Amino acid sequence: MPEPVDHAAAGDRVDHADPEGPAGPVGPVDPAQVQRLTDAVTRLRRALRSSIRTDYPWESLPMAQVELLQTLAAGPLRVGELAARQRLAPNTVSGLVSRMLESGFVDRQADPGDRRTARIALTEAGHRQLADWQRAHERRIASALDALTPDDSAAVFGALGALERLATALGEDDGRA
Repeated sequence: MPEPVDHAAAGDRVDHADPEGPAGPVGPVDPAQVQRLTDAVTRLRRALRSSIRTDYPWESLPMAQVELLQTLAAGPLRVGELAARQRLAPNTVSGLVSRMLESGFVDRQADPGDRRTARIALTEAGHRQLADWQRAHERRIASALDALTPDDSAAVFGALGALERLATALGEDDGRA
């Protein structure tokens, strides 16, 4: 008899409209489990932010700017488009962009579709800063994963597909981590 396939762990798409799904009926969501997940995500984010500054004190780029760099890595965008993707007010994004222009991480480019507006694009320095930031985080996470048991590491990697779908369900569709 063939082994059952854990579709979520295998990275297969799960049809969330089908309450039966590949694993059977989906029951009510346990509020205690939702709270644990919320706490874990918050602690992970805080731990990453804190550990990167401990290991790399030069890293003073605020998360809001890092997230803009991540969004711009896919290509230039207008400030309004950036604001919509980041779910921030346009004036907040304008302020962040101004600081990033001063740092040399982004520049303004003429919008080929509308010469009255500009698009914000990453500079080489912005690409380098983002790549450095990403590598530093990958090293921190890899180190932490090495400290886990093999079963725990496998469970973390097995949950990635479901966590990515959760991010999509929460409305994050721009591909950021």
